[in-house]
Amino acid sequence: MSSLATSKDSMHGVYLTGHGGPEVLEVRDDIPRPTPGPRDVLVRVGAAGVNNTDLNTRLAWYSKGDGEAEDASWSGQPIHFPRIQGADICGEIVAVGSDVSQTRLGERVLIEPCLREHDGQTLESAWYIGAECDGGFAEYTRVAARHALRVESSLSDVELASFPCSYSTAENMLTRAQLAKGERVLITGASGGVGSAAVQLAKARGAHVIAVTSAAKADALRDLGADDIVLRDQPLDEALKGHSVEVVIDLVGGPQWPQLLDILGYKGRYAVAGAIGGEMVELDLRTLYLKDLSFFGCTVLEPEVFPNLVRHIEQGNIKPLVADTFALAEIATAQEVFQQKGHVGKVVLKVRQD
Repeated sequence: MSSLATSKDSMHGVYLTGHGGPEVLEVRDDIPRPTPGPRDVLVRVGAAGVNNTDLNTRLAWYSKGDGEAEDASWSGQPIHFPRIQGADICGEIVAVGSDVSQTRLGERVLIEPCLREHDGQTLESAWYIGAECDGGFAEYTRVAARHALRVESSLSDVELASFPCSYSTAENMLTRAQLAKGERVLITGASGGVGSAAVQLAKARGAHVIAVTSAAKADALRDLGADDIVLRDQPLDEALKGHSVEVVIDLVGGPQWPQLLDILGYKGRYAVAGAIGGEMVELDLRTLYLKDLSFFGCTVLEPEVFPNLVRHIEQGNIKPLVADTFALAEIATAQEVFQQKGHVGKVVLKVRQD
């Protein structure tokens, strides 16, 4: 393993000490700095984005149990505390394990949030960095070298940290739904991190994009490439004037959900990766089978998704949307701003101060 520029063995970061409100976020300066294993790289974190998974994990939202939160990660496994959260990570490789080429030192990287390897072992089921293992809300993080992808870009660390989670989730949904050039796609929650990413990535595929949002955010989404705007709570059949769509990208759920299936055409595809409007919905099975619809639950990334995302970034096909930036120590405020959903794009924590 290479030596680091500094000899200190501790680092600044944020511990999640349990499930609950912002009081369980503990800013510390004495967190042990991780050491890379043989197949790992050590990344000095430049910036880390805030996302729904951080909040859902902290609040035990994923748990379907009786409040014990034994299944409170998105994979259904218990969280081991203290945990360093943060899945949107941009940084620089500053040390490598014995099985990793020294030529990777100094690479600027984005970390793939959905992990298939940890501690040198292939995982039976995927992990999420910052949930099942420590993430980017600290000065340093370690990850399997295969999950740290080199990125060549003039964008800042803060801008690049807006991409990994939201954009890979969006690209995964489009990949699973096999959205093709010329098809019509409706995107719910289009002003959020994943939704605004999906608008851009769908346009990059040559699709006709219909974005569901509020009137206040309509112009911002048009600027991103949305062809049509549907106002939130507007009846979808009325808004679309009887026209169907081939694909629905849903990040909301909630009471309007049955309308999403009604507007899908024959052999339409529905992909979901969020339920901020309500996780329980009503399904008329006749709509599902008479239209030959296909449903895709999207969490674990397909292998090609993150490399494709990095390619889009490097080619300038998508642009970062940073709504606000905070220092790492301001994480509670940053998460509060994020929860208010009054922004378009991402809230990002600046970790590296020099």
